Amino acid sequence: MLLVSAMAASAQTYDLSWHKIAGGGGMSSGGTYSVSGTIGQPDAGQMSGGTYSIAGGFWGIYAVVQTPGAPFLIIVPSGSNVQLLWPVSATGFNLQTNSNLATSNWGPVSQTTNVVSGTNIVTVPSTQGDLFFRLKYP
Repeated sequence: MLLVSAMAASAQTYDLSWHKIAGGGGMSSGGTYSVSGTIGQPDAGQMSGGTYSIAGGFWGIYAVVQTPGAPFLIIVPSGSNVQLLWPVSATGFNLQTNSNLATSNWGPVSQTTNVVSGTNIVTVPSTQGDLFFRLKYP
């Protein structure tokens, strides 16, 4: 009986009652926001609560953070890469990246900017994990 009491005292209470069945797919957008979904993907991206976190799904988040006053930045998938596009007429802006929006660790992208038909294009490999991009004026 003493062994049972010791085990009960060390037990933790966890609740896994929340669940979701994901479905659907495609791209939705409005204003400066857009969202992309895939069929049957369980909770893609970073989730956290308390002292726990999990990276779910089979792809990470690659997202644009629209900076007020900056030109419109577009992100599109391209094979095993993503491409970031903005107009050449928006001179003086630097493309920056950050893997965690809870920090201020924005830094320059290392890839080259190419110009095609009046559009700046930067191609970034789709690596595992989350990446966020923005245009910043010095």
